[in-house]
Amino acid sequence: MGAMSIWHWAIVIVIALLLFGGRGKLSGLMGDAAKGVKAFRDGLKDEDTNKQADERAGALPRTDAEKEDLKS
Repeated sequence: MGAMSIWHWAIVIVIALLLFGGRGKLSGLMGDAAKGVKAFRDGLKDEDTNKQADERAGALPRTDAEKEDLKS
């Protein structure tokens, strides 16, 4: 028996087909993960800008109409 028998190669090929075969399953998963990370970062940016706007305007609670006026 050598380092790589026919069964080793068969297992490697099956795993490679599962990962890379089909309709780009692995690349689809990675794309979905990237979209999730981007949405998370965008959410953090929105939260930071809202906090900064509140700090500049004062600590008083604002109504939705007042918040819209501040954005303009």
